This record gives sequence, C-alpha cells and structure tokens, in this order.
Amino acid sequence: MTSQTTVDKADRAPEPPPAPAAAKGLRGHPWLTLFSVAIGVMMVALDGTIVAIANPAIQKDLGATFSDVQWITNGYFLALAVSLITAGKLGDRFGHRQTYLIGVVGFAAASGAIGLSDTIGLVVAFRVLQGLFGALLMPAALGLLRASFPAEKLNMAIGIWGMVIGASTAGGPILGGLLVEHVSWQSVFFINVPVGALALGLGLFILKDHRAENAPRSFDIPGIALLSAAMFCLVWALIKAPKWGWGDGMTWTFIAASVLSFVLFAVWETKVEEPLIPLGLFRSVALSAGVVLMVLMAIAFMGGLFFVTFYLQNVHGMSPVESGLHLLPLTGMMIVGSPLAAAMITKAGPRIPLAVGMAITAIAMYGMSTLEAGTSSGLMAVWFALLGLGLAPVMVGATEVIVGNAPMELSGVAGGLQQAAMQVGGSLGTAVLGAVMASKVDSDLPGNWADAKLPPLSSADLDKAAEAVQVGVAPVPPKAPPSVAEQITSVAHDTFMSGMGMACLVATGVAVVAVFIAFLTKRGENAEAGAGMGHI
Repeated sequence: MTSQTTVDKADRAPEPPPAPAAAKGLRGHPWLTLFSVAIGVMMVALDGTIVAIANPAIQKDLGATFSDVQWITNGYFLALAVSLITAGKLGDRFGHRQTYLIGVVGFAAASGAIGLSDTIGLVVAFRVLQGLFGALLMPAALGLLRASFPAEKLNMAIGIWGMVIGASTAGGPILGGLLVEHVSWQSVFFINVPVGALALGLGLFILKDHRAENAPRSFDIPGIALLSAAMFCLVWALIKAPKWGWGDGMTWTFIAASVLSFVLFAVWETKVEEPLIPLGLFRSVALSAGVVLMVLMAIAFMGGLFFVTFYLQNVHGMSPVESGLHLLPLTGMMIVGSPLAAAMITKAGPRIPLAVGMAITAIAMYGMSTLEAGTSSGLMAVWFALLGLGLAPVMVGATEVIVGNAPMELSGVAGGLQQAAMQVGGSLGTAVLGAVMASKVDSDLPGNWADAKLPPLSSADLDKAAEAVQVGVAPVPPKAPPSVAEQITSVAHDTFMSGMGMACLVATGVAVVAVFIAFLTKRGENAEAGAGMGHI
C-alpha cells in the first residue's frame, strides 16, 4: 500500500453497507453498547474536572505550589492529548473492544494508586499514567458506537454520548465537593475503582469487537514520536513561560521545537506507507473545522473552570460542596441541552447549532469576566447556566462532524482526533489562561499593595505573595492585626479578580473566533460506513 493509496482511501466515499444483521442476544446490541461504554467514558470525563474541586485540598495537604497544582491537571490532559491518536490507531488495528477494556482496567488501577500517594510527585506521576490509560478507552468507545449503530440512529447515540461527557465534565465539581468535604481528597480517586470494575464487567458481557476490512496493519513509530514531542514542547513552553518569562530564550526554544516537530510530522506523514494520521483526512474542511472547534471550545471551558473553583472556595469562602452546588446550573443545562442539541443537529445539521452554541459561550465567558469578589450567587448562576447551554451543542455537534466525516477504517483515529482536540484545548486553556492570570497578578499586585499602604515586601516575599494570590489566597502573616489582615485580603482578592477577569476576556475572544469556525462545518459524509455492522 502506498502513501497516496492511504490518503485517497481517507477521501473516497465508502461502499454501501450491507443490510443490518439480526440481533443475537445482548452482545453487540447498539443501545446496550452505548450504556456499557458510557460508564467508562463517564469515569474519564469526570476525572477531567472532579480534581478541580480537590485541588485546594491537595495543595494544602501535600504542600503543593501553584505550578504543582497546574500539573495535576495539565499532566492528565497532556498524557491524554499526546496518546489519544496513537490509542485510536491501536483500536483500529487490534479491535476497539480490547483497547477499551485494557483502558478501563489501567485507569481504575492508576486512580487507586493516586489515592494511596503521599507526595505531590507521585500524584502527578500517576495522573499521567491515568491519562495514558484513559486515552485507550475514549476513542475506542466512539469506534464501538460508530460500528454498532445504523446511520439513522448514530447521531442520537453520539448526542447521548456527548451528554454523558458534558454532564460528567460539569458534574465533576459537585461530586468532588461532596467527597472532599465529607470523606477526603483521596476518595475522589478511589471512587474510580468500583466504577472501573462495573465498566469492565459490562464490557466483557456486552461489547462486541468490530474491525474494518481494510484496517491498518502497521504502526507509524516516527510519527508517534514527532507528534508527541510537538505537543509536549508546546504545552511545556506555555506552562513554564510565566516563570521563565515570555521573552526568555528557553520559552521560545520549546515553542520553536514544537513548531519544528509539527512540520516534520506533517512531512513524514506524506512519506510513510501507513501514516498515524492520513493527511487526506484534513482535505475535509468540515472535519478540520470540527477539530479546531473542539480545541477552541475546550480552551474557553476548561481554562475558565480552573479559576472558577478557586474563586468560589478561596474568594467567596465556600466549602467544596457549596462550590460544587453553585456550578449546578452549568451541569443541569448541559444534561438538558445535549439530547436537545442532538435532535436539533439531526434535523437541521450542525452548522447553526454550533455557531449559536459558541456565541452563547462567548456571552457567558464575558459575563464571567465581570464577576467581583462580592457577586451574588444568583448572578453567578445566570452565567454558569448560559455556559452550559452554549457548550451542549458544541460537545455533540463537533463530535458528529469529526467522526461522521472520517471513513470507517479510521474511526479510531477520528475518535482520537476528537478527544485529542478536547484534551489539548483543555491543557492549553489551563496553561494559557494560567499565564494570563500570573502575568496580570505580577503586574497589578505591587501597585495595589503600595496603594493600600501595606508594609513593603522584599522581592522574594512579593513573589510568594503573588503565587498565593494567583489561586485567590490572601497572604496574611500569622500574627497580623485584624485591620492589616483585612487590607491584605481585600488587595489579594481584588488582584485575583482582575487576573480572572482578564483570563475570561481572553476566553471570550477564543469563543468568538469559534463562532466563525462553526460555519465551516457540515453533516458527516461517511456516517453510513458503520451502519451495517450493528443490530437495531
């Protein structure tokens, strides 16, 4: 097989599918397959945000710094992002059922190991391992759905799948709050062990393996290495830039290494016999737009949510449960909105729902940029509900656009692209908006401190104070008089809010760009490819 053959295969319309086979028992039943993979998908999606609520408790218990806390989130997202496409290829090659089940077992085991960790280094290391196993099961779940459902029901299945991801992502803070407040931060991870056991049991009993006739037979090891290096260098530069400085040579060395790796990856993919990602996939403008849209959505959503938890707990003084409950409007709107969005997309196509969804997201992020230390719960609920309403059609529609515009034999790669886009966006959102926050705090804190006529700080003490303020904590000395403590708290919270406001404005701009990208999408052209492989 030549490179050109592979590329052409990605563009060629699929052969008409055979008639659906009659259902034989429970194994391979479409809706039971959806129920089964939803358990595993829920576990991974939940962990993307449930840790956000636990971050303050982990930071306090293990003595972690702000950058350590970022790595608890970024290490997980980065591991997912780097390995998702490779994992999708593994599913295409060896079968999505096997990869899914291995991912479930590994994810649950890594979660248990995190709960047993007593240092921040171990927590981050096992989070990375957790992300690697999560990467195995996420694209495999989409591949199983693509192969099991007839074309006329696939979009609704993806809608429900998207609802599970959206609700789990948004519901993480609520469940996390209950567990952190009433049990411990370790329980946030221990809960994945029984959930993983349930997902494994259902998977062994229900899931049926499906493999395309022209599935890949080899692996693109250099391509995997180049893509992994490109993603790692990019996110590493964004994470370290606040410490090194945006003008520092190290920052731009890593950015340049990332760009070079991406270029080399693209060149290599045109030479290899079976590329990791056949570049012919991106000749589909709709598929490319869907990938970009998923990245932009995740930058705005995940990046903004990272600071909201610190805002609710450290500025408003809420408990983990209270902060989780304050995000209930976001969760509720995603649960309600996802199936409605699926029905609307099935009827009208994805273009308008996606554009409207990102426009609502932009409005919500702008509203969140206006939040203040004393903002009422009612006004917060309005912006959180709008955010959930805007995100729902994007979660569903972008997935349908990416998966539906890829050929069946690349369904795992397409699923990997969809999830990699979301995880890269989440990692970039946390990194970029974290950099915006750090820069704004570093810029404003010295002046705000001096204006309040507080005792001057040394350069080292000012750096420590800025690090505390970046997570909404007031750096009050232990024996400070009440009046001084009140002044320091006021300065810290006002400075934090200016940083969060700037970060949300950047997220608003990202969402506005995504509105225009949404108009480039269209309904999947290859959804029929898997229609004959499942039972109704």
